[in-house]
Amino acid sequence: MSHQKPNNVLISMGGGPTPVINNSLRGIVEAARDFPDVFGTVYGAYHGVLGILREELLDLSAQPGEEIALLRTTPAAGAIGTARYKLEHEEDLRRVIEVFRAHDVGYFFGIGGNDTQLVCLKIAQAAEREGYELTVVGVPKTIDNDLGDPGMEFVDHTPGYGSVARYWAWTIQCLEEENRGSSPADPVLVVQAMGRRVGFVPAAARLADPEREFPLLIFLAECGLSLEEITDSIADTVRRRGRALVVVSEGLKLGELGERKDAFGHAAFSSSRATVAQNLVNHLNDVGLPARGLARGQVPGTEQRDAILYASPVDLEDAYAVGAKAVELAAAGESGLMVTIRRAKGEVYRAEYGAIPLGEVAGKDRPFPAHWIAETKTDVTDGFVDYAAPLLGEDRVSVPIVGGRLRFARLKKAFAPKRLPDYVPAAYR
Repeated sequence: MSHQKPNNVLISMGGGPTPVINNSLRGIVEAARDFPDVFGTVYGAYHGVLGILREELLDLSAQPGEEIALLRTTPAAGAIGTARYKLEHEEDLRRVIEVFRAHDVGYFFGIGGNDTQLVCLKIAQAAEREGYELTVVGVPKTIDNDLGDPGMEFVDHTPGYGSVARYWAWTIQCLEEENRGSSPADPVLVVQAMGRRVGFVPAAARLADPEREFPLLIFLAECGLSLEEITDSIADTVRRRGRALVVVSEGLKLGELGERKDAFGHAAFSSSRATVAQNLVNHLNDVGLPARGLARGQVPGTEQRDAILYASPVDLEDAYAVGAKAVELAAAGESGLMVTIRRAKGEVYRAEYGAIPLGEVAGKDRPFPAHWIAETKTDVTDGFVDYAAPLLGEDRVSVPIVGGRLRFARLKKAFAPKRLPDYVPAAYR
């Protein structure tokens, strides 16, 4: 290796995607162009950590400018791919540094949640052990909004959350119309939200009805209510209002789900044998409702994190800004950090972008604040509404349409030539 610091860039995505994740990717690619004396070729790890281990590096500098621009409204991770791979074997970590060395990668940006930030930390530590000069900056992403510090002093929210919050605000408005019209036959409509066992996603349902005009009940995973207590709350609402619109967290404990785990040991509820919503619907119909008709269930799936038509303009701006901020930090020689979003003081919402050491957020889940759970345990407080409402934004995002179909970015499969022997990730042997 030459004495000059390697200057090529590698970007990797990890975990589940969001509607706006590619705008962070775009933010990094475009901001790196502003520092031609610092950064060389920009690569994307094809399917995250797995792409690094397999030496599959997509040349993002070789992509047409139009396709990079289209990343703004291209949802999910199809552009360069993501992965759920636990980087814990020493052999894998040595391989990562070998790939970096072979391709003169001196800057690494990891876009993702708490597990991805842990990957960033481990790669930084591995480079230090190997004596390899590497700048590492994490770029936050997760619809769950569980990345950061519990007090939200340093990480107010995470890119991806504003869009999923808008998805639920708008979806619940539509489901209210459904339930109100169909209530003679289906007085109870149960709908399930993602978010594992942290309540930010289902809590966003309240944004559809901040004045509490709907017969809306929200049961977070943290509510602590039993199946019987939840049933009683729903029955009381049906008696008073004639119907009920019920939002449940996918991580609410209401009986056996046959949970399956992902590579990081997290419950993959969308892959489990049963759902919370179906368990609750079955129970409600078994015990009977205090009204004619049946309970009906609905379980939106991964569209919550890839529905670009619901994307929040505030979220898009945040996603781009954290990517650009990561480049700014790296260009200044800063490393071992994750970019943060803080809320500026004042009545009008404004984001400020800073940084926090990776060690303070990597692999850690931020809980939903207990003081935002209503005393009834069937709702959230106005404090949460005040916090989350500004993240929805006021405008509709314009997505290009060609021939009646959405026009997403389509990157050329221009890969860097392989320079190392083939490698099978240690966990796959």
